Amino acid sequence: MTTQTLTGLRIANTRALRQAPILTQLLEAEGAQVLHYPTVEIEPCADSTDFDAALTDLARGQFDWLIVTSTNTVYILADRLRELGIGLERVVRSNTRVAAVGSATATAIAQELNLVVDLMPDEYVAESLAARLQVGRGSRVFLPQSAIARPVLVKALRRAGAEVRAVAAYDTVVGHGGDDLPHHFWQGDVDVVLFTSASTVHNFVSRLKAESGDAGMLCDVTVACIGPMTAEAARRHELSVQVVAENRTIEGLVQSLKSYFASRR
Repeated sequence: MTTQTLTGLRIANTRALRQAPILTQLLEAEGAQVLHYPTVEIEPCADSTDFDAALTDLARGQFDWLIVTSTNTVYILADRLRELGIGLERVVRSNTRVAAVGSATATAIAQELNLVVDLMPDEYVAESLAARLQVGRGSRVFLPQSAIARPVLVKALRRAGAEVRAVAAYDTVVGHGGDDLPHHFWQGDVDVVLFTSASTVHNFVSRLKAESGDAGMLCDVTVACIGPMTAEAARRHELSVQVVAENRTIEGLVQSLKSYFASRR
């Protein structure tokens, strides 16, 4: 008989609406009640000229590597290719190799773009990908990313001699909708808040303040983060972090959360 470790816990999922369902399913399978409080919303950049030109070149086989660092990037790629009338079969035929950060990103690439992922680092961070990616001088790399992406990967690839075309594909803005989380905080019936990126942390604090709440509402709430950089972002906002996933995936986050509560019982 399987024990549902999270039974009776009310957990806030702060992921974007398009990303939230898988994490919610994992939590509900463990008996948790999930509150949805989207902190992130993805919007195409107002000026897509550079992105569109790069996508056209991708379909023409002008790149050796396509690097995808998040599921958000996958969705934006798929949406924009459709809007431009570029068939996915052209991208498949381009023979561009694909690198992904994270198993969820790799799955989304297969489902949304019908592409095979050639490389995925053991650690799901940009630094690990830069170390694993064997690029030589003159290698042509296409890196669509958030307008607020860290420059770590671009710098590492260029140091290795690659010609990197880093393009802002989308803006990350504060989300809206979902459950009335400030009300639940006032009621004292939120047990856990989950964060899956630094953006979810920053936007969570911004949204909460805009809705007459503040970070102090989490004083008796368990804060769980997908990795050390997300945890660092939470601590910068004076949030006390109890759980940091050892495996930087949503599955790893749920497993670490289960271990944490199992140890307290």
